Amino acid sequence: MTDRTNLLKSGERIDDLQRNGLKIIQDPGRFCFGMDAVLLSGFASAGIRQGMRVLDLGTGTGIIPLLLSAKTQAESLCGLEIQADSADMARRSVAMNHLEDRISVIQGDIKEADKLFAAASFDVVTSNPPYMIGQHGLTNPEAPKAIARHEVLCTFEDIAAQTARLLAPGGSFYLVHRPFRLAELIVTLSKYKLEPKRMQLVYPYADREPNMVLLQAVRGGKPRMTVEKPLVIYKEPGVYTEEIYGIYGY
Repeated sequence: MTDRTNLLKSGERIDDLQRNGLKIIQDPGRFCFGMDAVLLSGFASAGIRQGMRVLDLGTGTGIIPLLLSAKTQAESLCGLEIQADSADMARRSVAMNHLEDRISVIQGDIKEADKLFAAASFDVVTSNPPYMIGQHGLTNPEAPKAIARHEVLCTFEDIAAQTARLLAPGGSFYLVHRPFRLAELIVTLSKYKLEPKRMQLVYPYADREPNMVLLQAVRGGKPRMTVEKPLVIYKEPGVYTEEIYGIYGY
């Protein structure tokens, strides 16, 4: 068995993902995954079949490939991450969970993904991209949390353009984003022949405005989008709805 304590560096911790015994290494001082990554893994898993090849753009510490390894029978899962420290944490989490035969982590720039991978080489691409536009209000654009939350190193258009090159025809792109950018997201996806096919709005409470949107787009798909029933996170403060417990696997 791997000695998990030897995998940790200063400031890091091991978190239990409550799924198939999986654990993940995180550093609270840098950036920890949130609900959006978990919801994206649940949204994407329904479309990932046995033998598929999956790429996660901007994988951070590898949360989405890790969750998808438990939720799907994908043949291979690859995470691309530009930040060296995050990529290193992701690789150590993969090793800690003994998933080296299914998950790989590549350090590199999303804007140059087509130089790292062959064209049309993935059946599925996922991404939990930075939500905020540009560097407005940032005091330190180089900080890991800033890079994760703001379009400092790449824009959504960069992600869409690379996804269109890397997806096989008929392949699916799954993403989570903020509703205030929905019009822009759909226009950009359509520009790169990534046809929006499925959408679900996520609400913190049933009587609040949505704060997340989950989207599936298909490379070369025909125009027609299904809007799924709303997903509500909490039925009361601190208590998830049954749908959320189901996505987490409790």
